[in-house]
Amino acid sequence: MLDAAVKALSQILSLPMRSILWRSIGLALVLITVLAVGLQRLLSWFADYGEVWAEGMLGPNFHTTLHVLSWVISIAAGLGVVLGGIFLMPAITSLAASLFVDDVADIVEREHYPAEQPGAALPFTLAITEGSKTALLTILVYLVALPFVLFAGVGFIVFFIATAWLLGREYFELAAMRFRSPAEAKAMRRDHASTIFTAGLFIAAFVSIPVVNLATPLFGMAFMVHMHKRLSGSRPELIEPARRSNVPTA
Repeated sequence: MLDAAVKALSQILSLPMRSILWRSIGLALVLITVLAVGLQRLLSWFADYGEVWAEGMLGPNFHTTLHVLSWVISIAAGLGVVLGGIFLMPAITSLAASLFVDDVADIVEREHYPAEQPGAALPFTLAITEGSKTALLTILVYLVALPFVLFAGVGFIVFFIATAWLLGREYFELAAMRFRSPAEAKAMRRDHASTIFTAGLFIAAFVSIPVVNLATPLFGMAFMVHMHKRLSGSRPELIEPARRSNVPTA
């Protein structure tokens, strides 16, 4: 696993990867700005109007509780762009990975596994659906963990573990679906759940490093291409693209 991580890191700045890297960074910066500002606006609105609405619904007995909650949300809104930029990076990289999965995987397979049959490109709708689901789940985890971050810092641990599980899951399935149907890729991920979660910790650590984390789609995808090859054995069998469904299974 460590060898796979080192190979992925060493390949990020290679000449074939550079154009993908710059495109990925540009997309990530645009998306993170839009999402972080949107989150800040949403929290600000909720702090201003949500307390009045909730007190009207719940009654004056909840005034103190709602006032404290509004105060917490106001702080979160003030830090929304900064914290949002940090915590939303896993969501951003999930979307970016779904767009660049085949570009990265093709380069890794061609350089490190030239004797093996290359994977087949994922249908666009399948890739973007998988990336969007992971992004939405990551945002949900962020919102749940945020109050704990502000009060005790426990949220950082919760978010890190959840990020490892979510990103490990997504990147592995994207790599596997180049050779397998969505159902088979998900089954393989479940069969090797502990290994893939451990690999996801590497990706979670990478995405937690400011600036460097803009390259997460490249590192995560390259890393999981190696992991899929190792878990598949000597020569994973290529599944015909016609067998793939554009609608991912649960």
